[in-house]
Amino acid sequence: MATGFMPNIIALLLWLACGAAVAADVALIGVIGDKAAVLAVDGGDPKTVKVGQKWNGISVLSVDKDRAIVEIDGKQRVLARGVHYRSAAALSTRETMILTSDGQGHFFTDGAVNGMQLRFLVDTGATFVVLSGEEARRMGIDYLKAPRSRVQTAAGVVPSYVTKLDRVRIGTIELSNVDAVVVEQNIGIALLGMSFLNRVEMRRDGESMTLIRRF
Repeated sequence: MATGFMPNIIALLLWLACGAAVAADVALIGVIGDKAAVLAVDGGDPKTVKVGQKWNGISVLSVDKDRAIVEIDGKQRVLARGVHYRSAAALSTRETMILTSDGQGHFFTDGAVNGMQLRFLVDTGATFVVLSGEEARRMGIDYLKAPRSRVQTAAGVVPSYVTKLDRVRIGTIELSNVDAVVVEQNIGIALLGMSFLNRVEMRRDGESMTLIRRF
């Protein structure tokens, strides 16, 4: 009886271990035509996975140009090259905000600067967080004493001021001492630029984007 019992226990433990090996962080490193995806899990070495194959809990369903459709945790996900997918369990220990596209590829979100409510457009092409002079004054930012510069806008070159924001909050993510530019012009909507985005992880999954606080 004891002889048969131990192998059964070992087999059960191995089965449970395999079942628990669900990828926490998946990145699409590249594609090989429409035949295979090159994936990395949790920052490990890249692995070539053919369409129809399953590896590390990830099934590759199809590959097209710079993206792959995979199945993770029983759900289909679209991975773009260089974009990570992180499971909900892995995100639970860090502050996270999930944004949804407006259908045209733009991501808008409500946030706050120094405790004052503000609506942002996520703009990876903007070096800094960008506010209009009107919004800065509403928030009590004395930007006129800050170093002056000039920036190119759709309406031409306009005066701007380089300053720092005490606090910028998006959802539960709040960062301090964020570099910003105040533009003496009505720009329509504040821009959430790279001075904020560089301090979070951005993970694109189809029409959604997840922001995860780094530090």
